[in-house]
Amino acid sequence: MLYPAKTRPALALLLNLSVTTLLFAPLLTPAAAHPADGGNSSQLSSYLDPENPALPQTDMAIVKGRTAIVITDPQIDFLSPDGVAWGVVGESVTEHGTGKNIGKLMKAAKDNEVPLLISPHHYYPTNHGWKFEGPLEKLMHAIKMFDRQGAYTLDGFEGSGSDFMPEYKQYIFDGKTVVTSPHKIYGPEQNDLVLQLRKLGVDKVILAGMSANLCTQAHLYELLEQGFEVAVVRDATAAAKLPEGDGYLAALVNFRFVANGLWTTDSTVARLGAAQ
Repeated sequence: MLYPAKTRPALALLLNLSVTTLLFAPLLTPAAAHPADGGNSSQLSSYLDPENPALPQTDMAIVKGRTAIVITDPQIDFLSPDGVAWGVVGESVTEHGTGKNIGKLMKAAKDNEVPLLISPHHYYPTNHGWKFEGPLEKLMHAIKMFDRQGAYTLDGFEGSGSDFMPEYKQYIFDGKTVVTSPHKIYGPEQNDLVLQLRKLGVDKVILAGMSANLCTQAHLYELLEQGFEVAVVRDATAAAKLPEGDGYLAALVNFRFVANGLWTTDSTVARLGAAQ
């Protein structure tokens, strides 16, 4: 949901920690009325693929033993109406049914014995001492997004914005899912995701999660640079809508340009079921 015009001059103050609560309370309220899931991105005309694309069309074949599902940031702060980012991402999550679709992918991974890897986003107290940050980094730190009390404690973690969505925990904590070390900005360059994929013999990745134009897109680019084939699940991601633009639309354009495949959740589940 776009900010009302009368609030836009106040956006510059988002960088000031002392006014964060004042600024975000009215922004979070309208979107919180949306259910956490629903809708279908195919019904949204601005997201439809071009009828006559100029680029060559590619696809990725799923091969058992060489394919894994990677989910970025399946956490409360992004995907729940209780999360601190819901006021700006909630509309997109609702339109695409993102929360339910991520759950479907996790279930399909388990049903078909495909490795599932989670690349989470966590911030510790020491991360709040950084000397410089980009706009989104400043915002996330200001609203305490993904905050944890420390790297080696779970005090206060359960049910916090940094925690995983409750409905995903049956899949994440089954003793088989790989939860990587946290990424700190957007991409997986500083965590162990690529190492874990290599050690599993994976060279094909089905990618989904949050947020489309930030962490999901950054993971796509790095995995491609590392030599993986990557298919993105277009309705198992979502992004913020701000005066600066629609993050999902920005990501979708780039997915069309570089991903080896661009699938829906239903198509992905069917492909996994049919894979040899």
